Amino acid sequence: MTEKKQEKFYQAVGRRKESTANIRLFEGKGENTVNGKPIAVYFPSDESKVTYSEPFRVTGMDGKVYMAVEAFGGGKSGQLGAVVLAIARALVELDGKFRKSLRDAGLLTRDSREKERKKYFLQKARKRPQYSKR
Repeated sequence: MTEKKQEKFYQAVGRRKESTANIRLFEGKGENTVNGKPIAVYFPSDESKVTYSEPFRVTGMDGKVYMAVEAFGGGKSGQLGAVVLAIARALVELDGKFRKSLRDAGLLTRDSREKERKKYFLQKARKRPQYSKR
């Protein structure tokens, strides 16, 4: 058996809608992965790239750290929001001085909007059957 060198990492959890993202943030150079795939493959759009690189841009840590993320639940949009929150929280673990800049950029705030439950007699959460007077 080969022994693997234990690297120091910073761990955080991010949530959005029904999604959860567990992140391990490592110092140094490496590949950013989500569920074992490169992040650019998992979130391919240009909008996504801007969104998940925002915490690194705000703190100036782009290229100085890399991450391994496990995202599950919900859809891609919710997972992307969870990953961004997890990155921001892990950067605060790395250095507490980043808290103010990340907070000012709105990256440490958990988006609490969830899907509203369907009520009985209604077609969806709020959609009612058509009313007929006669």
